[in-house]
Amino acid sequence: MIRLLLKTLISALVIALVSEIGKRSSTLGAILAALPLSSVMILTWLYLDTGDTEKVASLSTSIFWAIVPSFLFLLSLPWLLRHGIRFAIAMPLSCAVMAVGYAGYIVVLRRFGVTL
Repeated sequence: MIRLLLKTLISALVIALVSEIGKRSSTLGAILAALPLSSVMILTWLYLDTGDTEKVASLSTSIFWAIVPSFLFLLSLPWLLRHGIRFAIAMPLSCAVMAVGYAGYIVVLRRFGVTL
């Protein structure tokens, strides 16, 4: 239980830190947010919890393939906001665009023998 609380605290601190930096500098905030910080933390926690490098390698490969559809979110959100759509509408709409993108992407990957 202590390990779970520690993982939660460290993860929350990283997110809060990047968010605060983003308030002061969108460039630095974007660079930090683009780093695979969450992936690094998740892969580290997985290894520390299991000691299984094959699980780490498998998750790392799945993360690689799962990144592509997230670009739909990162493209649609600013486009919607810049076209006058309120944030409260643009955020879930962008998430929906991304979800549809993931569904289509998974179908395409399966045709090529790739599973997430």
